[in-house]
Amino acid sequence: MPYLQANKNCLSVTIDICFLEFFQNSGQIAPLDEIIKLKEKYRFRILLDEGNSFGVLGSSGRGLTEHYGVPVEKLDLITAAMGHALATEGGFCTGSARVIDHQRLSSSGYVFSASLPPYLASAAITAIDVLDENPNLLTKLKNNIAVLWKGLSRIPSFTIASHPESPIVYLRLKQSTGSLKDDLQLLENIAERTLKEDSVFVAASRRSTLDKCKLPVGIRLFVSAGHEESDLHKASESLERVAAIVLGGRN
Repeated sequence: MPYLQANKNCLSVTIDICFLEFFQNSGQIAPLDEIIKLKEKYRFRILLDEGNSFGVLGSSGRGLTEHYGVPVEKLDLITAAMGHALATEGGFCTGSARVIDHQRLSSSGYVFSASLPPYLASAAITAIDVLDENPNLLTKLKNNIAVLWKGLSRIPSFTIASHPESPIVYLRLKQSTGSLKDDLQLLENIAERTLKEDSVFVAASRRSTLDKCKLPVGIRLFVSAGHEESDLHKASESLERVAAIVLGGRN
């Protein structure tokens, strides 16, 4: 697992960064159960960012810990942005009482900034209540991911690089041109044409110079429980048609 390579003084920070990068930029899911075993062996701290997994993974949407059956007590800190599944703003940080007391009194966001507006906190609580009261939302999300996977798997010039349960579906070229710049140009051309010709919005994923984990460029699609199956069929059919035109016989 190359994304775990770091010196002993910054291992926890590297893990925290890679959790987010791998899920957001490739649709992969960090092997938390394996990382916990390493933690217990080498005694380092884990800061887990659940921003992309909270409200999505696990039988009730509690995130990566529930997905792998890892007790939250085994993590030192869990943070998450509330702008994804909860559809509001702000974020939260949870951990042991000792750690949270330190964060509450020492973090710059608490000392120098205004607290989260009550209406945003209320929106987050309501979103969690909706998830608790409607477990069918997670069932529909998983079904939608499977439907999109089935459609995209028919495109010969792409391979699906994301995890089968990830709502961030990541496509990469099956055959690279050999040039990162040319690969990106092809992908951006496909993304532009699917939007212009079929009103299907997909994102060509760029590499950042700040990325710790080097990943190939690709196309990202974001699936939600709000999509109908017809939306997902349209997206996969549009990509299949446009990719055939742009990439020609490239496989």
